[in-house]
Amino acid sequence: MRGAGKRIALEIVGWTLVVAGIAALVLPGPGLLMLFGGLAVLSQQYEWAERRLAPIERAAMRTAAEGVETWFRVAMSTLGALCLTALGVLWIVQPPAPGWWPVRDSWWLFGGVGTGITLIASSAIALGLIVYSLRRFGRPGHKIDPGPTPAQP
Repeated sequence: MRGAGKRIALEIVGWTLVVAGIAALVLPGPGLLMLFGGLAVLSQQYEWAERRLAPIERAAMRTAAEGVETWFRVAMSTLGALCLTALGVLWIVQPPAPGWWPVRDSWWLFGGVGTGITLIASSAIALGLIVYSLRRFGRPGHKIDPGPTPAQP
């Protein structure tokens, strides 16, 4: 019974991360990282997930390396993350709708505190990934290969 509960929990976590990762590929967020995490969890149960793990990891490492290739990219990524923090604080504070707001006041900053917390958490994750990428791949302008690419079958 205990093994079945663990398997169900792993399935839920794995599939949640996979779906969130796919969504974050087109929405703001660490899509490849979440997709990799979900496949890593599912690879404990499924061979098909294990086979897809290496290509996702290579893509994530390549993207992380490219993200810190220039100081401009680092600065823009950092600025974007800090803007997310500012928006999160705005959502938490919930100031009244400004006079220029064209629709009903109830549509101003809808989602409330939960949206603000999510924005701040996303910003923290983004800043953490920037720091990780800088430490892992070196300073901008210093080209480092993200790792070997195994031969494809």
